[in-house]
Amino acid sequence: SHTVQWMFGCDILEDGTIRGYHQAAYDGRDFIAFDKGMKTFTAAVPEAVPTKRKWEEEGVAERWKNYLEETCVEWLRRYVEYGKAELGRR
Repeated sequence: SHTVQWMFGCDILEDGTIRGYHQAAYDGRDFIAFDKGMKTFTAAVPEAVPTKRKWEEEGVAERWKNYLEETCVEWLRRYVEYGKAELGRR
């Protein structure tokens, strides 16, 4: 059996800057990572090169950039507000 792990998320820094990340591992080893600024993927191992090429050709980078800068940030702000409301009740 094999294991694929995905990690992605976003941060809103105090100065309002948004950071986003998306990376994957295979069997506990780094496999591929997304560079949001460059809209490219970095293959951590030679086996990831075909995936990198395919995703870049299919426009996956643009979709991840949009997700990390828009959807992820929207949900993060929503959860921050939920947290503030919950803390206000205590």
